[in-house]
Amino acid sequence: MEHFGMSMLWFWIAYFVVTDIGVLHTIFNIKVLKMKSMKESEGMGEGYEKTKPWHPLYNIIIFPIFAYLYFKGLDTITFSNVIYTSLIWGTITVIFDLIGWVLIKHPWSLTFKEFYVDYQPWITMIYVTIYASPFITYGLIQLL
Repeated sequence: MEHFGMSMLWFWIAYFVVTDIGVLHTIFNIKVLKMKSMKESEGMGEGYEKTKPWHPLYNIIIFPIFAYLYFKGLDTITFSNVIYTSLIWGTITVIFDLIGWVLIKHPWSLTFKEFYVDYQPWITMIYVTIYASPFITYGLIQLL
């Protein structure tokens, strides 16, 4: 894979931008819209629960932008590079999510059931959008 380091840079920036947007959206819901927090209601709280349908949208907007920034730095964009980027970005997300949101315990961590069952269909849609983002970007580049 050409420029693997740059691929990882753009991936991690995208990952943390999406995560920060989700956290800020939850905080906005709790502080501004006065929704219940995880301390005041079941599960992760109303403020977080109301953000779930937005999570795939954050990803389908953010990840193609960062895929474009990565591809822009390549001498040529090959279809095999698009495939590798998709596989690497999507798989790292799945693994890192398991470690960071389920296995490592913190105030916002979830159980395996909460993350992979109760978070449906949103988590599946998120993973599909991340795997699809390099292809979406490649398609848009070819059209323009």
